[in-house]
Amino acid sequence: MGYKLGTGSLSRLEGVNDDLVTVVKYAIGVTKQDFSVICGLRTLDEQKALVAKGASQTMKSKHIDGNAVDLMAYCAGDRWELNLYDEIADAMKEAAEATGVKLRWGAAWTINDLGAWEGTAENAMNSYIDIRRSQGRRPFIDAPHFELMF
Repeated sequence: MGYKLGTGSLSRLEGVNDDLVTVVKYAIGVTKQDFSVICGLRTLDEQKALVAKGASQTMKSKHIDGNAVDLMAYCAGDRWELNLYDEIADAMKEAAEATGVKLRWGAAWTINDLGAWEGTAENAMNSYIDIRRSQGRRPFIDAPHFELMF
């Protein structure tokens, strides 16, 4: 498609791990769904505030160390429609595979290397949901979130 990151997205990548920046920049060039970077590096105080208001569930966020990004679908309609994030995750999967970077997606927490996953991002998410349900647990879907795995 030939999308490009805007200046706002590029500025939100400042301080983010170079490997993750490479993956995001690769993904924007191959994605079927345009996206922007809405969060990269976070301070400890920002994370505390997000946990306090229920927007995050952990103080161990990889955003604090620059090892995570949140991406938002860029479109005219509903930006939070889940199928848009499947498309973005497919592009991030392709980018992770091409660059050799281990990446985890916030809608498929049980898969620690999205690039090595055989199948689509949607299949990865469904696998995670099935695992959580088989454990009697509710899935936590954070589709905009991508983080490095070491």
